[in-house]
This record gives sequence, structure tokens and C-alpha cells, in this order.
Amino acid sequence: MNIKKIGMTALAASLVSVSAQAAELTVNGGASINAGHYSAGSKLDYGRSFTMGNQLTFTGSGELENGMNVSVSFILDQNDDSTTAAAAHTGAPFDSHSVTVSSDTLGTLVFAGEGGSSATTKINTTVAGDIWDAFNGKLNTNAASGRGISEAGAGDNSFLYTAPSLMDGLDVFLSYDPQSASEASVQSEIGYGVTYTGVEGLSLSYANADIETHASATSGDNTAVKATYAYGPVTVGYSVNEYDVGTADDDQDLTSYSVSYTVSENLSVSYGYEEIEDGESGDQDSEYTKISASYTSGGVTLSASMSEAENIDGTTNTNADQDYYFLGASFAF
Repeated sequence: MNIKKIGMTALAASLVSVSAQAAELTVNGGASINAGHYSAGSKLDYGRSFTMGNQLTFTGSGELENGMNVSVSFILDQNDDSTTAAAAHTGAPFDSHSVTVSSDTLGTLVFAGEGGSSATTKINTTVAGDIWDAFNGKLNTNAASGRGISEAGAGDNSFLYTAPSLMDGLDVFLSYDPQSASEASVQSEIGYGVTYTGVEGLSLSYANADIETHASATSGDNTAVKATYAYGPVTVGYSVNEYDVGTADDDQDLTSYSVSYTVSENLSVSYGYEEIEDGESGDQDSEYTKISASYTSGGVTLSASMSEAENIDGTTNTNADQDYYFLGASFAF
């Protein structure tokens, strides 16, 4: 009988047991059933569609002997980043993943293998909720192709650092997207931002991030500003996102404002507006409005919205003015 082997096996088992007790694994998820309908004028009906949303977030976390907290997060989201049916059955279901190291004295460092945030993308969702995204791309051969929003997005294997509290209500954060070994001519991208919530009901955010490519014509910076104020059941918001590069035709300004009203603990209604202006000579501004309502009870959220868009591709063509109606039921677990 090999006594040493038995002893080592027992020791290994005890170490595994201790590690398991010190760590925690959680799984959170969500699913939704949605119905939408696009149209553009009386003669252009793009039809109705039903879709399903699903996502699972796995998080493992634990505290080290030195008091630091470490966690790893991994998301499963079918069809994420996929453009073809085949992609949905390959690597596409595997979504954002990251490692977070934090402590009260050192702050929080997030290393994102995929799906990370730059300083600007951390705050750049418009106060109206990115209405433009519902009209981005082309629905079919008769539809206009809606504008997308340019941003200084963090690449894979990027860093986001949030400093420890400097004063009540003030958060300072930095982002770093390292130079890629496969693109030696492209410089690293650095971003910074602040959020202030020191006044009751008020939230102010500002962020700026580099846009670095191999050419001066496409390099520049991205700035995001957002402000919201809640007074009783009413919340108002205003945000601006500016994308500035060497070629003026590629510049973009996105302005948004919103008003929401909390009717009760479960029910809320809101109105939002967005406008996209680019640097292309002769292009029309794209305008979006949305009225929405949501009701939440026991982990179930029922939502309905009506969105209108004008000049989604920068023209005044008939098919560039579109409407979108949405009904959804989402479940959190």
C-alpha cells in the first residue's frame, strides 16, 4: 500500500474542499418573447416578426487571503455577434467574459477578454435608450439602411479601472486598449471619465477616449456627456455623444433627451428623442422619437413601445421614414 500517495490524495481533497468553501458560483439569467412590426408609409409594410431573447451569466467569486476580491464572469447569449445562421451554432453563443480584481483601497480592475468597455462606451447609451438601434441596418430590399453609431469601443483583452472613492458621490475611471501585436502601426487607446452623484437625484457623467487606427484620417477621439435628474416620480435626462476623426465626413454627433414618469411601484411611462448629425455635406439629420411603457411584477416585465424615425439614412426618401411597434415579455431569474 502506498501510504504517501494516500496522504497526498487526502491533502489534495482537503485543499479542494477549502477552496470550494471560500468561493461562490452564481448563475443569473433572463429570457424574453418579443413581437415587432416595421412600416414605412402606407405602401411599405415590412411585416411582423416574433423573436426570442436569452442570456445566462455565470459568475465565480472569492476573497483572497490578502483581502482582495476576485471574480470571473462568462455570458452565454445565443446569436451574439453573429450575422449568419451558421454562426449561431459555432462560437457565437459565447459572449462577454472578464476577470475582476478589487479592494477598498486599490479600486476595481476589470480585464475583459471580450465585451469590455472603454471610458466612453461605459456611459454612452443615450438617455432615450438608443432608439436608433431599432432602425440600424437594412430590413429588406425595399427598406432604407439606417445609420449606425460610431464609438471608441474597447477591443478584446482590454482594461477598465475604477479608482477607489475619492469623495462621496465621485467615481473616476480609466480605460486602456493595448496595441495589437498583429497591428504594430496602431497605437494603444486610452480613455478617462468621471461620474458624480453627490446631489440627491442628480447624476452627471463625462468621458473621453482615443480613436487610434493606422491613419490620421480615421483617428481622433470620442466624447460622451450624460446628465439625469430625478425629482419625485419624474426623471429628465440629456446626453451628447461626439465622434471626431481626421475626415470630417466621418464625424458624428448624437444628441438625446428623455422624460420618464413612475406611475407606481410597478408601472412607468417614458418619452425619448434622439438626433444624429454627421459631417457628410448634404445629409439630412436623422431623428427618432419613442413612447414606451413597462409594467413589472414578480420577475416579469411587460413592455410596449411605439417608435418613429425620419431620414434614417440621411435622405428624405419615403422608405427612410419608418415606424416600429414593439410588445415584449421578459423574465428574470
